[in-house]
Amino acid sequence: MRLKLIQEFLRSSALASKATGYPIAKVATKLAIGYTLDELENGITKSTSALFEPTLDYVIVKIPRWNFDKFEGSDRTLGLQMKSVGEVMGIGRSFQEALHKATQSLEIKRNGLGADGKGYTDYDQIIDKLTNASWDRVFAIYDAIAIGIPLSQDS
Repeated sequence: MRLKLIQEFLRSSALASKATGYPIAKVATKLAIGYTLDELENGITKSTSALFEPTLDYVIVKIPRWNFDKFEGSDRTLGLQMKSVGEVMGIGRSFQEALHKATQSLEIKRNGLGADGKGYTDYDQIIDKLTNASWDRVFAIYDAIAIGIPLSQDS
């Protein structure tokens, strides 16, 4: 279990390091061998410790990328098994902007959320997409909001 958590951290930290310019893996390695955050220099400011929390003026959204078309007949439902073939990242001044940029980067013949007329409009299909984890759930969430499905429902 611990090894899986470390692997996931390192996989995600590469993207976060790329987005922020902060050497996360380097700091994590030093922490693993016994240093504390207040003993490490902040790699960005060079004048504060790594314990210092920087102020960021942007939001980053990471979305897994699936390529089920490449593997014909594969099960498209999502569960505990890793099925992504990579990830995309969107950077923006707001969550909405970053989310739109990330969805546009998926290379799935979609122009982002609600921008191409390819959204789901059938209530039952949207509810099914929301109930059963699928690769395009983020699109189903957007479409549910767009057609007025309430954010909270009694079962």
